[in-house]
Amino acid sequence: MKRIITGGLLAVALFCGGASAEDAAWTPETFTLDNGMQVVVVPDHRAPVVTHMVWYKVGAVDEEPGKSGLAHLFEHVMFKETKNLGPEEFTTIVQRNGGQLNAFTSWDYTAYFERVAKPQLKTMMELEAERMRNLKINDDPKGPFISERDVVKEERRQRIDNDPGSILQEQVLSELWKGHPYEITVIGKMDEVAKLTPADGMAFYHKYYSPENAILVVAGDVTTDEVRTLAEETYGQIEPTGTVDGTRKWAPVPLLTENKLLVHSDPKVRQPSWSRYYSGLSESRERRESYALDVGLAVLGGGMTSRLYQALVEDEQIAIDVSTAAWTTLHDEGPAVISASPVDGVSLDELDTAVMAEVRKVLAEGFTDAEVERARNSLAARAIYGRDSQSNMANTFGSTLALGGTIDDILDYPDTIKSITTEEALAAVRTVFGEDRHYIEAELIPAEGDQ
Repeated sequence: MKRIITGGLLAVALFCGGASAEDAAWTPETFTLDNGMQVVVVPDHRAPVVTHMVWYKVGAVDEEPGKSGLAHLFEHVMFKETKNLGPEEFTTIVQRNGGQLNAFTSWDYTAYFERVAKPQLKTMMELEAERMRNLKINDDPKGPFISERDVVKEERRQRIDNDPGSILQEQVLSELWKGHPYEITVIGKMDEVAKLTPADGMAFYHKYYSPENAILVVAGDVTTDEVRTLAEETYGQIEPTGTVDGTRKWAPVPLLTENKLLVHSDPKVRQPSWSRYYSGLSESRERRESYALDVGLAVLGGGMTSRLYQALVEDEQIAIDVSTAAWTTLHDEGPAVISASPVDGVSLDELDTAVMAEVRKVLAEGFTDAEVERARNSLAARAIYGRDSQSNMANTFGSTLALGGTIDDILDYPDTIKSITTEEALAAVRTVFGEDRHYIEAELIPAEGDQ
């Protein structure tokens, strides 16, 4: 989820005749092909459309030292050329058939998707099966690997190196995850990306891009029998490489051991901002405690009705915004963050003092049952409403299973989140933001003389 995957999503009648989203479109079935590929089918018969996703259980966390950015670069290369498809032909075929396509890479997984009319589902499976086994990688400077390596370098310049906020966040996360495989951002370090070779790409492909390391999710106007027949005809013909041993480089993230201040100034910054990053929780490792943290953060800083917003924006009027959030949907522990931006005339030091004073006050006083109930219901409702989105269904099942979760984890979420008690929500927030917890403070400011 952050979900990213990020992840979140509801419960209300959404279909005519009294049928609900839960009844009509949230009843997944799963099976496994003989070659080890897991298949999840999520029927949704409201329109003759399907979302077809292939999730590979590999991401930036699995990269070898010195080869950061390889998982993301490889995502780019997968769109280029195969033994039986010419350059860019994959994309052309999907678009010519009226479809939409894209892909994304996380620390924990890589996913590829197409959204098409139902009659085109077999074609999508054939295309994905082709690039699962016949991808072309060579030393040609204009070929698929080297040309996309240059594209990724430019993407890093635009998304990270030219964005002051992204530069600062990269520095913070590097400190928060120091020594952990999450330490380097998914897009990789510029110098390491530049050194990646076609041989690196081919080794990565053979090791991880195999059916037993993949999850197929099909959501839409299909039945399990239809998907099984097509999957066996396409993916089922691919022999597993035998190189996937199921191990990942996941590891618990140690708590921070000291406080640090990171400041980044840039002429492009017009509005200063302040944040504190604490060691947080992970749904994969501590599911209920992570849910409790989400509920507690919703009360503390989750929107304009939250305690912090009401106190610092509405009442004291020293901030133009303030919020709390946690990266709970990675496999390993991500940060829990308090962020704010000051009104004109208020320094970041003054803002820091005011925000943390209010945090301490709220955590000392505690939450009311009514506040926690509203937060729980909002999170549960968001989850159920997400079931009305075919692409969201495919994303939710794929990301959860790729992280080692289960279908029941998804189906049970609304009831589980509504069972979180006031005491649990408060305890989670008190623990994460406790006085004994260290943090990284991040300040984004205009370059000197530009304020």
